Amino acid sequence: MACSTSFNPPSYLALTRLNPCAVSSPFPSKPNPSSFVLFPSRMGTLKFHDHVPAVNLKALSMREPKAAIVTKDSWKKLILSSDVPVMVEFYASWCGPCRMVHRLIDEIAGDYDGKLKCFVLNTDDDLPIAQDYEIKAVPVVLLFKNGEKRESIVGTMPKEYYISAIERVLKS
Repeated sequence: MACSTSFNPPSYLALTRLNPCAVSSPFPSKPNPSSFVLFPSRMGTLKFHDHVPAVNLKALSMREPKAAIVTKDSWKKLILSSDVPVMVEFYASWCGPCRMVHRLIDEIAGDYDGKLKCFVLNTDDDLPIAQDYEIKAVPVVLLFKNGEKRESIVGTMPKEYYISAIERVLKS
């Protein structure tokens, strides 16, 4: 006896109702109307039941970034005139590896709070600053002390690599 279980996934990982087979399935022959397979949707929401509102997963998982945004308008004040060493990540919104570096910069900002200021600069929005420092690819992290560039880290590196560069700048 043939048994078919219908599972029709809609567009990219959306909410799907199961229709299990009554003969060979461990599920009840008449599925409960609230029996759903839960998938996150493209917009980052998760729906539990028809009568329960959707939950925004981004709001649940988002944390406040510790690295502030710097622009060409605030560059001189925040970076060049800083009284403590500064770390700046040059990134682009479309860059996948930049997201990994963002997390590291946020961790480092928390670890070195008071000893080091951390900033991020979007190279697509503030191209003149990136050109001034000859940034050809992203991610790039520059370390400044007394308004001068002291260290440069190109690409995605382990956290220890950034820490050792920071320690060199702090000791100089």
